Amino acid sequence: MNRATPKVTVVGSLNIDLVCHASRRPDKGETLIGDAFDIFTGGKGFNQATAAARLGAEVTFVGSVGADPFGEMLLVSAKNEHINSRFVTRRTDIGTGVATIVIEPDGDNSIIVVPRANMALTTADIDAATDCIADADVLLLQLETPIATSERAAAIAKKHNTTVILNPAPAQPLPDSLLKYVDILTPNQSETELLSGMKVSSQEEASRAAEVLRTRMVDTPNAAVVLTLGEQGALMWTETKSELVPGLSVVPVDTTGAGDAFCGALATALASGENLQSAVTFANAAGAAAVTVIGATPSMPTRPKVERLLNS
Repeated sequence: MNRATPKVTVVGSLNIDLVCHASRRPDKGETLIGDAFDIFTGGKGFNQATAAARLGAEVTFVGSVGADPFGEMLLVSAKNEHINSRFVTRRTDIGTGVATIVIEPDGDNSIIVVPRANMALTTADIDAATDCIADADVLLLQLETPIATSERAAAIAKKHNTTVILNPAPAQPLPDSLLKYVDILTPNQSETELLSGMKVSSQEEASRAAEVLRTRMVDTPNAAVVLTLGEQGALMWTETKSELVPGLSVVPVDTTGAGDAFCGALATALASGENLQSAVTFANAAGAAAVTVIGATPSMPTRPKVERLLNS
């Protein structure tokens, strides 16, 4: 890493994850006896912010929670992770976001997210955080808060030469008015198919879809699509090349936070001055490290763990 203190601002979601472990997903109308239950902090935004903070970035979070015990848990966790939460609004009219997660023995999961306070985030909340967006090296966005707030944050970032990374999850159609501000887009396979309208079942098809997506993004030489492919790694599509950056082989126990670890690590590496290929290699290792730990936020890796994987 080149810069001593990379600065990352995250605009996104904060949830409490209610996690059930079971032998399989229940069928329609069926009740199963589970094997274990846990409560974790989560939300794509909070997970990604935690990953960036643990990997060495100075992180500021912009988001919304309820004035309830779940919101308090998240704010305490942010403090413990050294995440600046002064722009996290506590709302009395709506509760903190929650996610219910079922994890099967092979680590695969099914998730239902109820956004609650996350969808109450407003453009006024974003405007209040203008200085921390302008001062950041990287702005990191996802889609568990209103599109309008992400678009406002991205517009502010572009005025101040802050790199914009958008993780387009959960998958949904996106307006060009948002994508035109995005420097780095990090979809997975299903998100790529939805956004491009193209099937992605091979590297060749992935490359064609990534090329289509890149035409909708900011018109600069550095704009790139980084298509995450799980254990295969990530396909990097830039103005000049398409390249598969290989993943690392690990034994997964819970895949819930892999994409979030990837995005937090990518933001940190780019904010530190790394080139895109080096940043994607670092992010692949972070994603691999995350699937070896149960829970989303708990699985966000530290720098020593990522570096051990890279050097193994």
